[in-house]
Amino acid sequence: MCVRCDRITDAPVVVAEVRQNSGPGFHVYACRECAPGFPPVPDVLELFGGPYEGGRERGEREE
Repeated sequence: MCVRCDRITDAPVVVAEVRQNSGPGFHVYACRECAPGFPPVPDVLELFGGPYEGGRERGEREE
């Protein structure tokens, strides 16, 4: 079912990923007509910078 227009669709598009601390997360879907109105789904590891940035561990200096 589309998160924006509430219609049932045969070709859903993932528009968001919801992560949870306990238990599995879930995807949020939209129909093909509403999907372009959502921003692209970011990679959660890129948002928070993870322990490895630029090929080395955070805090290591380049020599």
